[in-house]
Amino acid sequence: MRFSWTDLSLSLRRHTGPMTEELALVPANDATGLLPASRLPQTTARLVCGFCATGCGLTAHLQDGRAVNLTADEDYPVNLGMACPKGWEALTPLASPDRGTTPLLRRPNGAMMPIDWPHATAEFARRMREVQARHGLHSIAFLSTGQICTEEMALLGCLFKFGMGGLHCDSNTRQCMATAHVAYKQSFGFDAPPYTYADLEESDVLVFVGSNPCIAHPIMWQRVMRNAHRPEILVLDPRTTETAMAATQHYALRPKSDLTVLYGLARRLAEMGVVNRAFADAHTTGLDAFLEFVQPFTVEKVARASGLGAAQLERMARTIAGGKRVSYWWTMGVNQGHESTRTAQALINLALMTGQIGRPGTGANSITGQCNAMGSRLYSNVTSMIGGHDFAHPNDRRKVSEVLEIPRRIIPEQKSWAYDQIVDGIRDGQIRGLWVVATNSAHSWINQGRFNGLLDQLEFLVVQDLYPNTETARRAHLYLPAAGWGEKEGTFINSERRIGLVRPVKRPPGEALTDFDIFGRLAEAWGCGHLFRKWTSPEAAFQILKDLSRGQPCDMSGIRDYDMLEARGGVQWPWPEPAGDAGSEPARERRLFADGRFFTEDGRARFFFSAPRPPEENVDHHYPFVLLTGRGTSAQWHTLTRTDRSDVLRALAPRGCYVEINPADAARLGIRAQSRVRVQSRRGSLEATAYLTPTVAEGQVFIPMHYPEVNQLTLSCFDPYSRQPSYKHCAVSLEAGAA
Repeated sequence: MRFSWTDLSLSLRRHTGPMTEELALVPANDATGLLPASRLPQTTARLVCGFCATGCGLTAHLQDGRAVNLTADEDYPVNLGMACPKGWEALTPLASPDRGTTPLLRRPNGAMMPIDWPHATAEFARRMREVQARHGLHSIAFLSTGQICTEEMALLGCLFKFGMGGLHCDSNTRQCMATAHVAYKQSFGFDAPPYTYADLEESDVLVFVGSNPCIAHPIMWQRVMRNAHRPEILVLDPRTTETAMAATQHYALRPKSDLTVLYGLARRLAEMGVVNRAFADAHTTGLDAFLEFVQPFTVEKVARASGLGAAQLERMARTIAGGKRVSYWWTMGVNQGHESTRTAQALINLALMTGQIGRPGTGANSITGQCNAMGSRLYSNVTSMIGGHDFAHPNDRRKVSEVLEIPRRIIPEQKSWAYDQIVDGIRDGQIRGLWVVATNSAHSWINQGRFNGLLDQLEFLVVQDLYPNTETARRAHLYLPAAGWGEKEGTFINSERRIGLVRPVKRPPGEALTDFDIFGRLAEAWGCGHLFRKWTSPEAAFQILKDLSRGQPCDMSGIRDYDMLEARGGVQWPWPEPAGDAGSEPARERRLFADGRFFTEDGRARFFFSAPRPPEENVDHHYPFVLLTGRGTSAQWHTLTRTDRSDVLRALAPRGCYVEINPADAARLGIRAQSRVRVQSRRGSLEATAYLTPTVAEGQVFIPMHYPEVNQLTLSCFDPYSRQPSYKHCAVSLEAGAA
């Protein structure tokens, strides 16, 4: 395989200031992910946004072949002409003056030295091979992302496992979507969110649990606002979030009591005769056992655990019982918990027992976090084999071997360690080389102090990212500068399973390359490029992924090419070949399970449940507050790696770390509004500005996840099924008068 060298001699003219920079749209060679000149549009380019998994369509407006602005795509079926602040400002982070422009290698004196790509790829191969020679084949690992293109994720996972002989790898979707993946796979037989965004407009009752779409997914919330049925909107959340304020009913339950509440709700709905026996008997397994299990969850028990009153619980049940089209929605408030999988499945159980699935306005619907977390879940080849296959299944290994035209013997028979197990492997000396791709683990991983201390134990740390100054990149031995969204071609898969197209609207700065090109060069340096001779471009890789998906629930073999994706406004999987009548085209909105058949061997959905457990860390005299974390504003994204490089987005969000405190707690502790406060857990401490607000209940505090110091506080606690971290609950203390 030959990955061509991008012509880097072209200089770019830049103007400072948000939204006015001229961004060169230039042709490039085949493997960079940039379009050939013959395919570049003259006035506009359509592409899917690269921030959250809503997957909005954007239009880049070009002047003299240069992108000068973005607008929301009025014809794209996701956002219908709407965009959040991040979408409007998506070009700006690409023009940041601190972009990585050349590979960097750390010298013995600690300084980072610019090097060229041949030197960088040779150094990567040499140092990783040396680690393997000293400590074993599986002593290297990678941590990847949900924010690069599907084709890039697939090439990375195949290169590492089939070419480099590695085994242990995971992506940062473990931090956001592992729970939904496991919950759906166990209950439905496959990781298959059943809904389409049209369901937000079709429900007459919408139930949001641990979800604040006003802030986290504002375009989805706009779809709710378009609902013409005057729906009841129920929000279960300890905080009075922006979504809770806009809802018709808010239930401020105690943190991590949601599983108990949902089991009590199931019991009450059964008492009210809402169970759809015809549906359950025909399409599910385990309903009777589930209904017997929830019998002890009386109103009194649920009220004690949750702090909700009996009248509130009754109103919740009656509202849901009276709905003809009820949909359940959840995101990180559920996924990031110590018993998150069973909580997600409690929502799935409610939909199954009442038959509220497969019809417009229904479903148990997980809202995804990152722009391509779904692509990562299906095609990154980490803990699940590429295409939703199973490493342990001989037929799956045979299929992957045949499609990729690689020897079956190089395909592992066991799955990788999960993220937290890789971290523990560093602690135990089993992982000595680490490759971090498009994620900022030194900021985002739970119990940050412990994690960053472990990074110092590595013999070789490689970071591949847009910027060389992220918290993780600053610790690297080798830094590889990567192109970002808007500088390459490929696909993203959004929350509703829609495969959307990403187009390049500018050239990567300096010598930065697309991730696809970097992986190809590393394959050549490793000596395994011959295994990937068919991966000549992102679109060629997409054709390979189509073949891998064939026969799977995520089958997308009926999608002809990138042009079809662009013309159709994306396509929701599954869309197999042939699909329906000859020449038929996919409908723009399609939900799963309309026929009542699921992806299990017998076609029946399963009920999963188990007894609620208390959180691993409770409040006490020394640490009397529960810390809640989450999104701060719609202008902030994750670790601020991109959004903090926009003047506009910075102006829309508080500059420094802040903590929301109930006024009664503040008065008792002598904390004044806007004063400095020390927040401390058993693992670390931070200083923050006090925001006094009744939106946080007494005994609780809230800090947005975006600030780098927040994860000094969080607890290394994981759901036993999904191994997703529990970011949403730990014990802290407050002290007034911090410097």
